[in-house]
Amino acid sequence: FPTRSTAEALSEKRAVMNARPKIVICGAGIAGVAAAHALVTAFAAEDITLIDQDRPLSLTSDKSTEAYRNWWPGPDWEMTAFMDRSLDLIEDIARATGNRINLNRRGYVFASADRSKIDFLQTMAKTAEARGAGTARFHGTANSIYTPSPEHGFDLSLAGADIITERSVIHRAFPYLSPDTVVIAHVRRAGWLSAQKIVGVMLHSVRAHGVKLVRGEVAGFRTRGNRVDAVEVAAADGRHVFEASHVVLAGGPFQSKLAALIGVTLPITAERHRKVSFQDTLGAMPRSAPMMIWLDEQYLPFNDDDRAALSEEAESAWILGKFPAGVHGRPDGAYAALVLFNPNGEAVEPVFPLPDAPHYAEIALRGMATMVPALQAYNGKPPRPYVDGGYYVRTRENRPLIGPAGPEGAFVSCAYSGFGVMASAAGGELVASHIMEAPLPRYAPAFLPTRYQDARYRSALDTWGDGGQL
Repeated sequence: FPTRSTAEALSEKRAVMNARPKIVICGAGIAGVAAAHALVTAFAAEDITLIDQDRPLSLTSDKSTEAYRNWWPGPDWEMTAFMDRSLDLIEDIARATGNRINLNRRGYVFASADRSKIDFLQTMAKTAEARGAGTARFHGTANSIYTPSPEHGFDLSLAGADIITERSVIHRAFPYLSPDTVVIAHVRRAGWLSAQKIVGVMLHSVRAHGVKLVRGEVAGFRTRGNRVDAVEVAAADGRHVFEASHVVLAGGPFQSKLAALIGVTLPITAERHRKVSFQDTLGAMPRSAPMMIWLDEQYLPFNDDDRAALSEEAESAWILGKFPAGVHGRPDGAYAALVLFNPNGEAVEPVFPLPDAPHYAEIALRGMATMVPALQAYNGKPPRPYVDGGYYVRTRENRPLIGPAGPEGAFVSCAYSGFGVMASAAGGELVASHIMEAPLPRYAPAFLPTRYQDARYRSALDTWGDGGQL
């Protein structure tokens, strides 16, 4: 027979679960808002409070490229299935709102001037197909039939990827790419949307369902036994206590500090990532272009005079060195362009506002000009460049943490790295399913914080390979 204390604990748990859940979500970035949205729309939860020290979507979520893809490396299928589910949910929102969220399906184009990348991309496409991302199609002759992606809309039936190695097909389909390009992979279930607008749709829905938005900083958590009991919040008008049967920690770049308040240490780090946006007054980046990623290391394109001048100064000579692969960018609206080039990926302590990066705009634009030569017309000086950015909070293998963590009733939804916008819908649904004790999808174990307790999983981390970060 159970001891009296065990029986009391079981009785208390039943009472909590039988009562109407009181759910407090800590963080109003896209992860927190998506969790609230899933709770009210999929599970009809009624007593939800969303807490943030600032307005929703104010730290990192609104600094992204707002792009999405179901093309994911890794040793298994779970990330692809998770992302496909998220994209299904995002497309549902687009259809229900007349595409108010500006969802397109132009795709991602990974390109290279290095012939050794051909085998790499062909293998990637076959592997992605095996993991459920869609059919791999190969175009190696001049008469190969390649179907472009539409500039607008998202109902394209093509998924998978097109690997093009025939130079004439590459030039015909993407005449603005470097003439040195020898291979591209056009990933089809990919594109971008408006992060601000999809969060606006979600917020409108949660407010209509009675979700309370509270401005304040989470100062602590109260527990009763080993179960969450309340959240303490420091607001402008004083300290408040919100009773809670369940809490969701969705603190974005401050997730580690938030988790520490409840006695949880998470295996996550934060990396600073910036982007530059500018008015593309010369039309160097076509408005119909997809998201473009250059897969090759490079030396930034400078003319001989600039190289000579830079080499004379010790403080600037480093800019003449080799830069890693991964510069990427896309058109933005009718006139602007976005470019990202973050070669370091060092773990840092998040601070806002971000420290100045005086050379970032020029480095990013010159790096992108290697892929799109027409950008060289700006000579590294785009008109009215605006640099912003945020933090990629990530695990070692670049997969999110979604599920129970710490005392009973506490859950995390975090470590969305650079894919928070695209993963938000499935992440919100998954953490809501945990809270409501609903059936979980097959991929759920891959994102549990407890996965690191599995010796086989820890061993796999040593040979994980590319985590899919851009």
